[in-house]
Amino acid sequence: MATTPEGFLAQPILTSPGQPLRVAVYSRLSQGIRSGVLEAGSILPRETELAVMLGVSRTVVREALMLLEEDGHIVTRRGIGRFIADTLPAPGLERLQSIESLLGSTGVDVSVIAFNSQQPTDFVTDHVAIDPGSLSWFRESVLVRDGRPLALVQEYTPDEPQLRALSPALASAFATVQPAGPTMLSTLLAGLGSELAPGLCVITTSVAGPTRAGHLSIKASDPVLLVTQTALVGGTPVIVVKSAFTAEAGHLSVAQSGTSRSAG
Repeated sequence: MATTPEGFLAQPILTSPGQPLRVAVYSRLSQGIRSGVLEAGSILPRETELAVMLGVSRTVVREALMLLEEDGHIVTRRGIGRFIADTLPAPGLERLQSIESLLGSTGVDVSVIAFNSQQPTDFVTDHVAIDPGSLSWFRESVLVRDGRPLALVQEYTPDEPQLRALSPALASAFATVQPAGPTMLSTLLAGLGSELAPGLCVITTSVAGPTRAGHLSIKASDPVLLVTQTALVGGTPVIVVKSAFTAEAGHLSVAQSGTSRSAG
């Protein structure tokens, strides 16, 4: 018998070591969307109903839904509810810059929160080439200037065996990534130069949410600018970077290449 949305959502939520519960809920809902159990265009249950089905708090559900909407999996229709997107977003690639460069680099310190290997989420497998059953590296950091947090940066790459298989130069560049110091993207750009192909820069807006707000010393309801970048080596996507910028970040300078239009 085909799985119903209710039965699918009621299955126990399992998390891998170090994986936040909101990410596990995100993955469950994303899996349901991609498998068709949660049909395109259909309305999602309310937050309270989802919390009961999934066996988690409403706060966890709200954060997972916020991430799903940021990534284009669901849409909100005011006064009606949240709906599964009619079509899923297709990641593309364009111009690439390190987050330090976006912030002007001068006087920006990188404070690393986490740097570990973990099971890749759907967000990672959507954007980076990951072999089935393999791990990905995750690095999360806060960029600070004059004691003020400006951006929360989350970076993901395949693990070393996959990087080595893709490119010895890529593996060598990744080996120079440190537990503290510049972002992974900045280190890879320095080590690979033009071999790291320019990637798409997707820009959208959202609210911080409790977890990001805690890292950025802002309110959960405060707005953030989200910038998602992906880069390739030899035509294969090897890193995805998702950054949440606060209003303190101020003006972001994004250089355009090729046939371009200036962005104000």
